[in-house]
Amino acid sequence: MTTIDDVARLAGVSTATVSRALRGLPTVSETTRMRVLLAAEQLDYTVSPSASRLAGGRTGTIAALVPRLTPWFVGAVLDAAEEVLHAAGYDLLLHNLGGRGHARSRLLHRSTLPKRVDAAMLVGTPMRADDLATIAGLALPGVTVGAGTVVPGWPSIRIDDRAAGRTATEHLLRLGHRRIACVRGDPADEFAHPAHQERQHGYREALESAGIAPDPRLGAEVPADAEGGRTATARLIARGDPPTAVFATCDELAMGVCSGLRLAGLRVPEQVSVIGVDDHDLSAAFGLSTVAQPAAEQGRLAAGTLLGPLAERTRAEPEPAPVVLPTRLVLRESTAPPETA
Repeated sequence: MTTIDDVARLAGVSTATVSRALRGLPTVSETTRMRVLLAAEQLDYTVSPSASRLAGGRTGTIAALVPRLTPWFVGAVLDAAEEVLHAAGYDLLLHNLGGRGHARSRLLHRSTLPKRVDAAMLVGTPMRADDLATIAGLALPGVTVGAGTVVPGWPSIRIDDRAAGRTATEHLLRLGHRRIACVRGDPADEFAHPAHQERQHGYREALESAGIAPDPRLGAEVPADAEGGRTATARLIARGDPPTAVFATCDELAMGVCSGLRLAGLRVPEQVSVIGVDDHDLSAAFGLSTVAQPAAEQGRLAAGTLLGPLAERTRAEPEPAPVVLPTRLVLRESTAPPETA
């Protein structure tokens, strides 16, 4: 395999001169540059893209910091972001911060991140105050995706989660439902996402606007996945006088609610309507009504937002305004007027 040393020997120059000549730097004379190019062509030598980036003070890599690998939102955002970054010549390096003890502290507080990546993307990951101060001190360009964390100097891409919760609940109210339960992600979870709380706030606002006092017996806090939805459903039914409708703060919870209702012998939507938020890839297969958020578009925008500062080697303005994307109500088979309406 031909190396840069082989090219240097054939051209009669140092390896540093070969590197400068092949990178097109103006510190090499035209005569020397031609001699190096001819030697490289003769030996069929090509520059390693990674070595070239490192020589220019770049790694060509973007860090993606995520709470877990499993949430649908994380996967949808990263898939779209990677497509944009790959087209621009960047790789995406995934850091899973959940379930690994001191993963966050090891990654952030040992200050190795700036040596390994050119920028960072924080996807759906709430961070502690001391971690935020550390991130801000890394002097890396970055962007946050999804509500929950505001890093000074980093732009954010998100939806209005409170409005999404309000939209879902208002749909159930328009159908005639009054006993509407809310199943949300557990705030005690290590990476409890503020989106669940914001969506619950929207639920409460919609009820109060309709003159309905939120009933604490119609609430359940569980892990934000399908199994959590089944657990929440069992709790609601065990309390007696079950709701005629359930608002779940994400589609994965809503799917679990649908499963739990059917296991209990209750028909969806004839006896209990169910609506979620997200428009998960499986929502259509479940016939789930939902408030859709553009997860892929958030990923593409986040990647594009990073490419500007990377090209200019700058950071964003100190307090960039968040980019808030619209949501839309998607009606399917899981919601209908209550039987008594």
